[in-house]
Amino acid sequence: MILVTGATGTVGSEVARLLAAGGERVRAMTRNPGKAPAMAGVELVRGDFDDPGSLAVAAAGAKALFLLDAPGPWMVRHDLAMLAAARAAGVRKVVKLSAIGTGERDGAGPGDWHLPGERALRSGDMRWTILRPSSFASNALRWAAPVRSGSPIPNTTGNGTQGVVDPRDVAEVAARALTSDEHAGDVLTLTGPELLSVPGQVERLGTVLGRVLDTVDVPLESYRESLLAGGVDPVFAEVAVSGSRLVAAGGNARLTTDVARVLGRPPRSFTTWAEDHRAAFTG
Repeated sequence: MILVTGATGTVGSEVARLLAAGGERVRAMTRNPGKAPAMAGVELVRGDFDDPGSLAVAAAGAKALFLLDAPGPWMVRHDLAMLAAARAAGVRKVVKLSAIGTGERDGAGPGDWHLPGERALRSGDMRWTILRPSSFASNALRWAAPVRSGSPIPNTTGNGTQGVVDPRDVAEVAARALTSDEHAGDVLTLTGPELLSVPGQVERLGTVLGRVLDTVDVPLESYRESLLAGGVDPVFAEVAVSGSRLVAAGGNARLTTDVARVLGRPPRSFTTWAEDHRAAFTG
């Protein structure tokens, strides 16, 4: 039995689907199983990171765990609570979805939220693999409304580039790590095949759609103000602004061969992702 947390999200749902399709027994944890879409061959179970009893029930009988939680400062206690429940249940292997650059920079950000969980895994007695993906190609879905309306796409990162990765590749790497010991003890930084800026992604998306798409640069202070005006928690707003500043300065311009090393094929390109998600931008 493999327990998948965050099982209704972009990566978690794909991990559960891949494992079930491969013949594994899969249990998907969600806070509201009654509202979760059914997945063939997947058992749905209620689990809340802030309810230790529910974590114990979810982990019972599982031998491996895919640990994924929504980003935020609560991740520290959530990771530690889930790992405690997994250890008590006899789980032998954990694959944790972390973030690129974790432990490499000072200051508030997703890496700081992931770091305690990573450290707990490394110091524990369960076999582990840590996945640190770069920016997801699926983040481009936030551009769907301006694309459909013909408005320019906001850009807070200038010409800064990232190794944009298809979340389907991240899920495939996770499934391989969960079903094999080949990557035990590995920290895998997962990127796509090329460094892309937002204008570069938009150009490729426009080619797929057969249209010329424009971007508009957004000053970071304006970005912060718009986030706060939209009700975003100030902590998240500051993380978003800091992240944009980092990317704009070239701080996430990194490519690795880890996806190819695990999967035995090149990572999917952003163009491939855009072709497969064309309908999201055409309505």
